[in-house]
Amino acid sequence: MPDTPFGFALPGGQPPDPNDPQQMQQFLAGLQQLMAMSQSGGGPVNWDLARQVATTSLNSEGDPAVSAADRAEVDEALRLADLWLNPATALPSGLVTTAAWNRNEWIFNTLDVWRKLADPVAERMVAAMGDLVPPEARAQLGPMASMISSLGGALFGGQFGAALAKLAVEVLSAGDIGLPLGPRGTAALVPANIKAYGAGLELDPGELRLFVSLRETAHQRLFGHVPWLRGHVLTAVETYANGIRVDREAIEEALSRVNPADPESMSELQLEGIFTPDDSPQQQAALRRLETVLALVEGWVTHVVEGAAEGRLPNVVRLSETFRRRRAAGGPAEQTFAALVGLELRPRRLREAAALWAALTEHRGVDGRDALWAHPDLLPDEEAFADPAGYATGADSAVFDLSALDDLDLPPTEEGPAPQDGPKQP
Repeated sequence: MPDTPFGFALPGGQPPDPNDPQQMQQFLAGLQQLMAMSQSGGGPVNWDLARQVATTSLNSEGDPAVSAADRAEVDEALRLADLWLNPATALPSGLVTTAAWNRNEWIFNTLDVWRKLADPVAERMVAAMGDLVPPEARAQLGPMASMISSLGGALFGGQFGAALAKLAVEVLSAGDIGLPLGPRGTAALVPANIKAYGAGLELDPGELRLFVSLRETAHQRLFGHVPWLRGHVLTAVETYANGIRVDREAIEEALSRVNPADPESMSELQLEGIFTPDDSPQQQAALRRLETVLALVEGWVTHVVEGAAEGRLPNVVRLSETFRRRRAAGGPAEQTFAALVGLELRPRRLREAAALWAALTEHRGVDGRDALWAHPDLLPDEEAFADPAGYATGADSAVFDLSALDDLDLPPTEEGPAPQDGPKQP
């Protein structure tokens, strides 16, 4: 991105010449507009600006349109994959509708969940920007001192929008990073990203698309028919985020470099690196809970998909290992997101979690394994990862009443009734 005062394009355009009154007047008008936008957002982050920045970034890099052929291929792959999952899991279909999104549509359809994840961190950052201006810097800034806090929401929104744009170029589906980001019951793929990802794999594009579809429809089944899971995962993320500390020294240092006579000095206000995890026992416990639930979700999806694809996709072993490494390592965009809000999205202990679900399937069957999703207290804890076979056969994992599976259908909500029937065969 070009060097602009806030790390993204301002309404006023490029940084003005401080010696040019007309440019300075235009620049200040742009700042006023930016302040108005941030104040009208009703929260710590200017999400309208975040979406605008993300859209501008994607449009400049290219956002391939979704063709009619793409939509037909995605719909067929998702519905076929959902049928393949039937014998692999006791959870019924969670597929209500299919979608093929471009990158902008992925952002638009996931922004509400991102808001829930980022607002707790952003709120502390915005408050800190207003409260932690050193006295000497406050005197230097003069009238701009009060502007700093007002612009905090716009600053975070702009940089978060840039991070979302990077993620949108990498994600393959709505549930690709393991969080329930998209609308309930909507299984969605991003065809352009799947094509780009598959370019170096030397695999049949249809086979890759089916594998991604299996992962997406497995996520839909899990989050669609385990009514407590969506809130449980988002609460775990929020609890961990609430324990992230704002580095006061980093903010003070950045603000002290702002020179009111040089608006371009605002480019020093960068968010990356100002958030650090708290080392308190409570925060460490929150991190373990978050890592455990992310690993259990991803491990279950991995195991179920491998079972459904066995004998159907010739390169299932290679694909499984490729995606396991991809999820464990995280891409550049996930690293950017981690730096921005202090939260890593990639699941740790993924291999152990998948081995645990495999052991539970072997010793208790598909129904007994999936019955564990009936209540959060039934799920394995992190200690079970160390000895999957022992956990699966031990007293603590006695077979639960399989009638608990009857409770895994979602009740009707404001988003519409829960899916009850599987999709029609394509």
